[in-house]
Amino acid sequence: MAFHRHLFLAAAVALLLGDGLVCATASSRGAGAFDPSRVVQLSWRPRAFLHKGFLTDAECDHLIALAKDKLEKSMVADNESGKSVQSEVRTSSGMFLEKKQDEVVTRIEERIAAWTFLPPENGESIQILHYQNGEKYEPHYDYFHDKNNQALGGHRIATVLMYLSNVEKGGETIFPNAEGKMLQPKDDTWSECARNGYAVKPVKGDALLFFSLHPDATTDSDSLHGSCPVIEGQKWSATKWIHVRSFDLPVKQTGSSDGCDDDNVLCPQWAAVGECAKNPNYMVGTKEAPGFCRKSCKVCAE
Repeated sequence: MAFHRHLFLAAAVALLLGDGLVCATASSRGAGAFDPSRVVQLSWRPRAFLHKGFLTDAECDHLIALAKDKLEKSMVADNESGKSVQSEVRTSSGMFLEKKQDEVVTRIEERIAAWTFLPPENGESIQILHYQNGEKYEPHYDYFHDKNNQALGGHRIATVLMYLSNVEKGGETIFPNAEGKMLQPKDDTWSECARNGYAVKPVKGDALLFFSLHPDATTDSDSLHGSCPVIEGQKWSATKWIHVRSFDLPVKQTGSSDGCDDDNVLCPQWAAVGECAKNPNYMVGTKEAPGFCRKSCKVCAE
């Protein structure tokens, strides 16, 4: 079906870019332009890629300047209610920019869409984060555990994490469940936290892309990740979370309390050609995470 073909295309293109099989097509930082020759594949489980020099120094400084006097204590989503709450799990401060806030932000958003092959409307606004000495974000998932957050745009499929500053020590992004985590060489420049998984050092201008869902739209437990405590210096970063469908559309009001509805106008066509059986995770889902075409798949009474 179209949704899964899109996921496979994004994954395939990202993998090709990471392996260096696609030549650079743009050397400028214009709208939608990025340099695929700078992309390195870090891991397949989870799918993670690093783009060296994704942002210019001027772009990094501009994003920091937009956020510097508007920072608030960072929040986390409660697994049951989906509400934003404070937690010692996440001790940074941050703020959200507006989409297309200015020419620089717009250019970066278009560049992200070009790299990920995911439409801009599926993305949340960019969040700017600031970590001071000792501040961290414990390992967590970017996909949701509650229905409330899934109602708007569905799960987060991908995350683009842009590093806006260098960090003297610490502040690495860590993937505790990643394959090859024990094979990554680490010298004394890495923090103790970074030794507990596959880690990425924050380098000003670099961007990390990783996927929280498998190509079949199921959640990927290997995407568990966190931000190690800053030991020396401070860390600035910018995060773009991208969902499986439009994040800009209002939350759909279903006609029944049991979710007996379709979330896509193409659901009847997909069901007619057997997608309910071929792609049950997306079409039907589970009790905890209902699918998007339950009405057409005739499972509403189950």
